[in-house]
Amino acid sequence: MITQPELADSFIALHGDLGAGKTTFVRHLLHALGVRGRIKSPTYAVVEPHAVPSGLAIHHFDFYRFADPREWEDAGFRDIFAGPGLKLAEWPQKAAGRIPLEDLAIKIEAMSDETRTVTLQASTPRGAQLLRALRS
Repeated sequence: MITQPELADSFIALHGDLGAGKTTFVRHLLHALGVRGRIKSPTYAVVEPHAVPSGLAIHHFDFYRFADPREWEDAGFRDIFAGPGLKLAEWPQKAAGRIPLEDLAIKIEAMSDETRTVTLQASTPRGAQLLRALRS
């Protein structure tokens, strides 16, 4: 079972086609962590901040519409990624070269029968710790 301390300061990248379930996964994760109320997709805002009662800061990014590299600096994304808290990013490849190496990559593939195949890959020691926590 993953707990908030294990997620603190982690960067999780979510990969998958449109409609694969990336935002749905994030919504369920955030509700499980204690975020209450409606959780909006950050498709148009690029980032939606959240916090849980324990104080864990969470930033949910959707880089699908990210096109202008100047937006990275202007929006303060560098500071968010350098700061504390959980970062979740959909379409991270659209911000390649600007975002750090993800701790954990989650690839979601929609199958023809409405099921999903999910692959997790750790890229850092923190990501490996998250995978170990999932297995226990």
